[in-house]
Amino acid sequence: MIERRALGAGGPELPVVGLGTWRVFDVGPGGQPMVDAVVAAAFAAGVRVADSSPMYGRAEAALSRAFGARRADWFVATKVWTSSVEDARAHYARQLAWFGGRIDLLQVHNLVAWREHLSWMESEQVAGRIGRIGVTHYSPSAFGEMEVAMRSGRIQAIQVPLNPLEDASERRILPLAADLGLGGLAMRPFGEGGLLRRSFPSELSEAGLRGWPDALLRWTLSDPRVTVALPATASADHAAANAAIGAGPWLDADARDRIRTSVR
Repeated sequence: MIERRALGAGGPELPVVGLGTWRVFDVGPGGQPMVDAVVAAAFAAGVRVADSSPMYGRAEAALSRAFGARRADWFVATKVWTSSVEDARAHYARQLAWFGGRIDLLQVHNLVAWREHLSWMESEQVAGRIGRIGVTHYSPSAFGEMEVAMRSGRIQAIQVPLNPLEDASERRILPLAADLGLGGLAMRPFGEGGLLRRSFPSELSEAGLRGWPDALLRWTLSDPRVTVALPATASADHAAANAAIGAGPWLDADARDRIRTSVR
């Protein structure tokens, strides 16, 4: 069974493996059967968190169609991604239509105009249409600004990259998130797929790891400050396999260091 962790202080307990939608869910009608199959397989394996964004093209709409009547069983994390409050609110209205009138976690993507967006997002949170508010960024160069947002007391979650090549968040963002009681979502546990294309070292196989997806996802989730990791996939089989990794066991510091060394 997938382990569950709280999304910050007082937050809901969520399965630690979620479903990312970057690139793979930006599909037209011909690609919808793939999205349906991935979402169904993930759900059957115990996944309940899905993350998307207007930056991901048609992914939000495809995800909503795949949910069908099971929307209430999912924790939907999506984003606003524009410097215009007017444009953000217009897209947010579409998000509410796609996702049954509520967004469980609405995040400001890449911190774009985060101060301007938080005011209206907080009003929507009070009204019950937004569950929790967060911010995201992919680059360590923005972590200083992210820390400002985190210390504002106005957000409940952050989303940052975390894999053995992109581990700066372990030193700055995740410790602060833990101190402030914020939930932590990990994007890019597979390095957008690039880390999966490397040869898998025999010493990691001998340590009981079954390949890069197993090693990388287990590496990310072995940090207890990560609430949910968000691997993206276009394969129903891979979605189920990722979910199975969420049962643990987790890696000790030495094993994590060996994996980190192997990708550098």
